[in-house]
Amino acid sequence: MAYWMFKTEPGDYSFEQLLEDGSAEWDGVRNHQAARNMRCMRKGELAFFYRSVVKPGVVGVVRIIREAFPDPADPRFVQVEIEPVARLPREIPLAEIKADPRLQDLALVRQPRLSVLPVSDAHWRVLCAKAGISLP
Repeated sequence: MAYWMFKTEPGDYSFEQLLEDGSAEWDGVRNHQAARNMRCMRKGELAFFYRSVVKPGVVGVVRIIREAFPDPADPRFVQVEIEPVARLPREIPLAEIKADPRLQDLALVRQPRLSVLPVSDAHWRVLCAKAGISLP
């Protein structure tokens, strides 16, 4: 199983809104590398939900429930559908992520402008432990 991270600005779409909606189509991605990441996602895989700009950090976990399909606004790009799994019992601030030597090669640290990122198994375990959760 692969792991991922979705980044969003609170004014665009929040984890609270996802919890209220129950699911969402993750659309509007116009970066080719981020779109390639979305094309690799498989139904059932898990991802972190990252809030940027205001108190940046990892705030929740989501599941891919529909694999990549054309974005109606621009069919050259794709979108996926996600559902919330859990709000993290402890949010993981970006400053803490950047300060941890075990996370220095995490895509979030290396490519901070990328909106959809892969997360390695090792990074997933470290972040889950920091958040106080145990997920596969």
